[in-house]
Amino acid sequence: MPENALAVGEDHGQISARHRVVPIYMQLVGHYRNAILTRQFLPEEQFDSISKITQEHAVSRETAKRVMTVLAEEGLIVRRQGKGTFVANLRPMQKIWGFVFPFWSSRNDHLLVGFRALAASHGRELRHFYDGNSWEEEIRLVASMLNDRYETIIVIPTLDQSKTIDFYSKLSPVDSPVVLFDYTMTGEALPYVIQSYDVAVVRALSYLMEQKDGAVAFVGHELWSGSRNMVLEVMQETYIRTLKARRPDLQPIILGRSGSVTSEELRAKGITGIFCPGDEAAIQIIGHMKDQGLDIPGEVNLVSYGNTDLAHYFTPGITSLDPHNDKMIACLEELLAPHMQGKPLESRHFIVQPELVVRDT
Repeated sequence: MPENALAVGEDHGQISARHRVVPIYMQLVGHYRNAILTRQFLPEEQFDSISKITQEHAVSRETAKRVMTVLAEEGLIVRRQGKGTFVANLRPMQKIWGFVFPFWSSRNDHLLVGFRALAASHGRELRHFYDGNSWEEEIRLVASMLNDRYETIIVIPTLDQSKTIDFYSKLSPVDSPVVLFDYTMTGEALPYVIQSYDVAVVRALSYLMEQKDGAVAFVGHELWSGSRNMVLEVMQETYIRTLKARRPDLQPIILGRSGSVTSEELRAKGITGIFCPGDEAAIQIIGHMKDQGLDIPGEVNLVSYGNTDLAHYFTPGITSLDPHNDKMIACLEELLAPHMQGKPLESRHFIVQPELVVRDT
């Protein structure tokens, strides 16, 4: 097969027959650029030689040389006389903070405002990026900011975090610090500021079981189909465990998406309490039930998670769990304080407990 009919695959060293219009040397440049940015090659690590590139990718030495030339011009690799080629060392830090989030929501918008104010108070610029809940895009964005030497990178992870753990585990202490925020389930490797989702569910269920004696249901509200929502999974597991412990006479009931819940289903199953993992889902259920002749809170009480402006200003006012965004941002500032003073960032962990705000539902 001719060289210009090949394409570089997603994994290091893998080639596939696609993107035929792109010259092979540029496909290889893209492949190695991505490998460097995503830390498959680390700063100061020896880079593939021309011979290795020709053998691994079945290309000519001339093509391999062109690849090396472009990567060197981009500042990704450096050639050292008599020693070989190495991944370029890190550039000086920029006074820029990056914020990566998976989807637009009223809460994420509120966090963006808070992060921008915090960055400005330290004389820093904040740049925000949206990854569309794609773990590949999350990695690409974070890798790009690491390469550009952003001073701090704040990430609200995508809902399926099982795909990004390996990437974050490879980060070096010399990299720009990455702080995981709000949704993370990725363990102890990186500093983070999160919510106690277990506490949120327990407080919601306790309230709902005090209001009425019927069944209490959990809404499995999925914003993104085709991927795991690990936060929702944790909440659902806590719901089942708490219900079995406190009301063993009741069977756990997991409702479908908020838009598919019907008054007929609620009445048939004796449901008198509903927990929604988001204010948007709560509004959708309240609206649908009103159209179907079921009164909330007359027949069914409802609690949501988020306490956004939607919960506060919607009629009826929604009883909701406040995640205390301002407190979480204050924890972030405390976590970053050593870094702002030129000291190493410690892998500290902050867990903020939500507060139940009782309104009309």
